[in-house]
This record gives sequence, C-alpha cells and structure tokens, in this order.
Amino acid sequence: MFERPGCSTDCPYLPPRSGALDFPIGQVRRLAAAREAGDDVDETRRNVLKLAGVGALVLAGGGLGAASIQYVQPPTIGLSSYPKTQLVDVDGKPLTVKSVETEYDVTANSLYLFNYPLRNEPNFFLNLAPANGQAPSDSNPGAWNVPGGVGTHGSIVAFSAICQHLGCPAPAIAYYPPGQCPGKTFNTPNSSVQPFYIHCSCHGSTYDPANAASNLTGPAVLPLPQVTLVTDVNGNIFATSLTGPPVNGHLNSLQGDYGVGGTSQLVKETPVILCQFPS
Repeated sequence: MFERPGCSTDCPYLPPRSGALDFPIGQVRRLAAAREAGDDVDETRRNVLKLAGVGALVLAGGGLGAASIQYVQPPTIGLSSYPKTQLVDVDGKPLTVKSVETEYDVTANSLYLFNYPLRNEPNFFLNLAPANGQAPSDSNPGAWNVPGGVGTHGSIVAFSAICQHLGCPAPAIAYYPPGQCPGKTFNTPNSSVQPFYIHCSCHGSTYDPANAASNLTGPAVLPLPQVTLVTDVNGNIFATSLTGPPVNGHLNSLQGDYGVGGTSQLVKETPVILCQFPS
C-alpha cells in the first residue's frame, strides 16, 4: 500500500470513511485542509449562481442575445411568390399545345408528373380530350372546356399529385383512364357518368379531374389544388400558380422546399391501381 512519509502502515493516503454520509445529497465537502476546517461547498447553490450569472450576461448583451436566439430555429425554405415555369416533355422538348394534343389524351394509362412550384410538390399533367379528337359523349369518353383547361378545346389541366386526405403521393394516388376499373363510374353533379377520375389507393379518396378535382368519394373532403396553366403565342405551356387549398403537408404551397426554377420536366411513372372504392 502506498504510504505518505512518516505514516505507518495503518495511515493510508486518504483516511477511510468511518460512517454513512453526514451531509445531504447535492453537497460535497472539500478535501484535505478544508475538510478538517469544516468548510462545506453547496454545489447546487454554486450551479444556480452560475446560471444567474449567464442570464445576467445575456440580458446585458441585449440585442446580441436576441440576435443569437433567432438562429436556434432555421428559417423556413420556400418562395415568396409563384414563378412562371415552362413545362418540358419527357423527351426534353418544350411542351406545346400541339405536342400535347398529339401525344396525350384521356386514355393515357401512365402517370405524367411534374414538380411545381416546389421540388417536393408533384402534379398530374392531363389532357382529358377524347382519343379520336371528336366531341366527348357518353359513348366517347373525355371532356372539353373544363375549369382551368387550356388548349384547343380547354382539355389540358394539372392537379396536385398528393392526396388531400393523409398526403399519399403519386403513384399511390393516380389517374384512372376510362375502363381502368370496369364497372366503376361516378355520377357527377351534372348527372353525367364519369368513367375517368383520380383515385388514391391508400384510403379510397376519389377526385373529378373534369371538375377542378372536386371530391367524388371520401375520406378526403378537400379538392386537389389545381395548377394554373397558361400558353404563349407559340403554344408553349407554363405553370403560373396554384389555386384551391394548400398542398397537403404544407402550411401553404409556397413553403416547404426549394423552388423548381424556370423549367419543370414531365416524368413518366407506372401508377398503383387498386379497383376497390368506398361504398
């Protein structure tokens, strides 16, 4: 055993504790001379005094303290206004009315999506015109002159591809062309039968793309936000804003990610199809 000079074998470097602690938890005694003198240190009191001193410094700093606190929570990313964004086809060429009316129609069984106005806000791009170019009818499914539609017959529209119920995104929410689910049609407010729709396989919400993506079945109670489309003299198609409620999961459709910029390209995806609808 290590011994101090002049100590016998029964004199260790530190004297053993002879009994239970005789001071409260949170309080420790000084060693060596302070121990013998009976001086105690209350660590709890010391910590309180330290915190009080720090608080006084912050208050004395005034504006400096306030300026530092603002950086505790990072600023929300997003945009201050809606950009005018040109839409680009899957092949990298600008989307025009002519190209859309040649390549896309109501029978499209793939999803065509583009992000707007933020990078995490996908949207459906749809041309609801009948495949044969003739006027729509019960025997020739399709729609012309729909709310917000552009193009020769007002049939080109775009809607948020995030369900308004619990936020399921495409491809779980998808566009269903006529005949996708045999026997599944809906009576719309104008009493016509609607054989095409946007349906979410997560919980069964269904929307009418020919009527501003209004609700056909719940549990969603809000329509899908609609992208405002415009064209220029050359037929190029642009997204300029969103109308309706905010995109699900966003306090407003301009906050929650970075903007897409001056162009946004269509991407093609395979939809998740589930022909089970709420009764």
